[in-house]
Amino acid sequence: MARDYEAELREQTEKWTKRIREEMENVTLENEDRKDFLDNINAYIQDSGYFLEKGDLVRSFEAIVWAWSWLEIGMHEGVLKKKTG
Repeated sequence: MARDYEAELREQTEKWTKRIREEMENVTLENEDRKDFLDNINAYIQDSGYFLEKGDLVRSFEAIVWAWSWLEIGMHEGVLKKKTG
């Protein structure tokens, strides 16, 4: 049985984009000197949307993976943190 990889890739990209947007609502910059982390996360989210709109599903998915990578690294390194309260 053949799988519809394009539909699956689009679905996964949209799912992870929705999740990171929700996650970013609860993230704050802990180190003001490293604003580049937020800039890069937001740029990759925006790039993912651009590529998705153009039908370039692989680049769209790659961009959202990069956004998540920046977020995870920022949290791990203490540059970003979850908002409290």
